[in-house]
Amino acid sequence: MTRRDIALKYFDEQKQYTGTRVKSGIELHRKGNVTLTLKDKDGNALKGAKIHVNHKNHEFRFGANIFMLDEFECEEKSRIYREKFPELFNLATLPFYWKTIEPQKGHYRFEKGRSKIYRRPAIDLCLEYCLEKGIEPKAHCLNYDFFRPEWLKDATVEEHKAALENHFRVLSERYADVIPTWEVTNETFNETFAREAFLDKYYSEFYRQRDFNEWSFRMADRYFPNNRLMINDHLDFGCMRSPHGEFFGERSPYFMEIERLGYSGIHHLDAIGFQYHCFFSKDLERELAVTRYNPGHIFDVLDTYEKLGKKLQITEMTVSALGDSTEDEEVQAELLKNLCSIFFSHPAMEAIIYWNLVEGYASGGKPGNMALGENVYYGGLLRFDMTEKPAYKVLYDLIRKEWHTEKELVTDEGGAASFRGFFGDYELEIICGSKKYTKIFSALKNNNNNIVIEI
Repeated sequence: MTRRDIALKYFDEQKQYTGTRVKSGIELHRKGNVTLTLKDKDGNALKGAKIHVNHKNHEFRFGANIFMLDEFECEEKSRIYREKFPELFNLATLPFYWKTIEPQKGHYRFEKGRSKIYRRPAIDLCLEYCLEKGIEPKAHCLNYDFFRPEWLKDATVEEHKAALENHFRVLSERYADVIPTWEVTNETFNETFAREAFLDKYYSEFYRQRDFNEWSFRMADRYFPNNRLMINDHLDFGCMRSPHGEFFGERSPYFMEIERLGYSGIHHLDAIGFQYHCFFSKDLERELAVTRYNPGHIFDVLDTYEKLGKKLQITEMTVSALGDSTEDEEVQAELLKNLCSIFFSHPAMEAIIYWNLVEGYASGGKPGNMALGENVYYGGLLRFDMTEKPAYKVLYDLIRKEWHTEKELVTDEGGAASFRGFFGDYELEIICGSKKYTKIFSALKNNNNNIVIEI
C-alpha cells in the first residue's frame, strides 16, 4: 500500500459525496449573478459595447502568516518571498505577540528598524508591504497567554489585567483603523494543560481564572468596537494524539465555550477560528486520517459550528509533505487540493490561512534546522531553496485558474450584459465605438450586484 492510499483513503471512498457537495457549495456560496449596465454621462444606454470581464481578487480570503517578511538569511530569498506571497494570498496574518511587541515594559517594536527578533518583523513593515500589494492585514492576537512578556512574570491577576488593558488601548490607538480583524484569544484549550507542572511553568495566574475569555472579549469590545473580533483554537478536526480527535458535536468543549460567551453577554464575536496543523509522522497517518483527512468528519465539524451563527476561518493550516520525495510532495498537493476545496465550498467559511509559505522556517527552530522533525520541517508550499512545490502550484491553479472568472460580453439594447462569476474585485476592458475604457468594480456576496458603469 502506497502512502497515497493511506493519506487519501477517505477522500477516495467519499469521492462522489465530496465532489457533489463541493461543486454545489462553490456554485451557491462563492459565485453570484452580476448585471453590468453601461451608460454615458447623460444617462443614455450604450448598446453593442464589448466588455472583457476579468476577476482580479476574491472576496473570500486566502492567506498565510507574514512572519518571514525580510527575515531570511539572504536578500535573494527575501526578494522571492515578497514576490511569491501576493501570487497566492490576499490576506496576511501579522505577529502581534505581546512578548515580542513589548519586550520591555513601555517599549514597543512597532516601527521599521527596531531590534530584530526572528519571525517577528515589525508591524509597520508588514503594514507597508500589505498596503503596497493590496493585501488585507489581520492581527494575531490580542491575548495569547503563552506569549506574554517576561516582565509580567510575577504580576498579580489585577496587575496583569491592568497591563493587558493598556496593551489593548495602545494597539487600538495605533492600528484599529487599518487592521479590520483581530483574534482576541488563542489556544485556550490544550490537553497538556491538564499537567499542573506545564501549567505552572508556562501560563499565568490570570489564564486560570474562569473569566479569562469573557474579560478579554469585553476589553476587546471596548477598544475595538468597529473591528471584527475572533476566537481561535486547535480543536475538533482530530487531535494529534488520538485517532478520534476531540469532536463531540454540540457538546464539544470549544462549541460550548463559544456558547458560554454568548450566555455571558459577549455578542461582539464575529468569527470562529480553527487551526488545522497536520503535524504528525508517517507512522500515525493511518490512524489520524480517520478524522483529519476524512471529508465526512470535516463537513460535520463545519456544519455543527455553523449553527452558532458566526463566520468560520481556517486560521492556521499546515499539511506537511513529511519528506522531500516525489511521492511525499504529490500527496501533500493532493491533500491540500481536497481540503481547500471543502473549506472554500462551505457557506460559513470566509478564509483559509496557510501557516508557513516556506518550509524549514517553522517556529521553534533555526533556518533549515531539522530539529523539530520532518512533520514540521516539510510543511511549506515553497521548498527551503524557495522553489515551488506541487502544493504551491495546486493552490495557485485553484485560486487563479479554476476559481476564476473571465468573460467576453456585449451589451444589449438597454446597455446591459449579465454573467455569473466569483465574488470579488473585477477589472473591465470596454470597447465602445472607437474608444477603449478600463473600469473596476466589486461583486459582493451580500449585494444585488446590479452595477451601473458610466463612461
